[in-house]
Amino acid sequence: MNSHKNARLGFTGRVCLVERVVHDGWSAAQAALAFSVSARTVRKWLARFRTEGQPGLRDRSSRPHHSPRRTRAALERRITARRERRETGAQIAAALHLPRATVGDVLRRLGRGRLPPVVPRPPVVRYERERPGELLHIDAKKLGRIGRVGHRIHGDRTRRTRGLGWECLHVAIDDASRVAYAELLPDESAASAVAFLERAVAWLAGLGVRVERVMTDNAFCYTQRQYAAALERLGIVHKRTKPYTPRTNGKAERFIQTALREWAYAKPYRSSRTRAGALGPFLTHYNTARPHTAHDHQPPCTRLPHPEQPLRF
Repeated sequence: MNSHKNARLGFTGRVCLVERVVHDGWSAAQAALAFSVSARTVRKWLARFRTEGQPGLRDRSSRPHHSPRRTRAALERRITARRERRETGAQIAAALHLPRATVGDVLRRLGRGRLPPVVPRPPVVRYERERPGELLHIDAKKLGRIGRVGHRIHGDRTRRTRGLGWECLHVAIDDASRVAYAELLPDESAASAVAFLERAVAWLAGLGVRVERVMTDNAFCYTQRQYAAALERLGIVHKRTKPYTPRTNGKAERFIQTALREWAYAKPYRSSRTRAGALGPFLTHYNTARPHTAHDHQPPCTRLPHPEQPLRF
């Protein structure tokens, strides 16, 4: 077992308790009063300490030493054999005349609580383009507007500000260098997506990177004619992911999670404007200082044609 976070005595507290009694001469009643526990609890830990020493003060498993009513091994094998034929727990219970709860307990204990997919997921294929600009991943993430510090910080879901609406984080990340560009825009419309695309391409061009291809998912804003027209005008090939397969655009998905953890939810913001103001410094740190595991723990800017060129947001 693991001690509850609010338990009166953790391991360190138990060591302190027995030291007060054994070395400082406190009585069990005095120790119980000082540590806000019962005298019976004090005597329990003293007995363990005298029998097993300090290791006896650690948490123990609550599992019983003997389980005489546990399902027999032969019956477990029969349950496993039927599970391998993809029978549900209810079907196994009916066939073997067992309670469904018993079958469920056995399957979970054996790690077969969930049926594996009929068609196994395809293996993960990791790829990286050879040069910056060869492929640009683009995606968007809706974020709730901020009126005051939210429940993610203070923990009270009853103090919620409703009706403020949403804003959208649009992101673009280069496949080869992992250099990222992002903007907070009012919505996820085709007009906003086109404007973001043009600014992202221009920003990369200022770094000496020419975008050749763009990969997006099949969201509404990326399937409209004006988005296709903008790509054609910029001379960029559009590649779209397979429906319901977000891992194809995984670099953008991964960057969004990093941005949420290290920027959007990293500290309490009192307004959306304050959060938006922190986006630029986060992008600068991400591109120029934050080590990236795909680049041998070097920042993304080291893969650019001119790594010494300052990045502006």
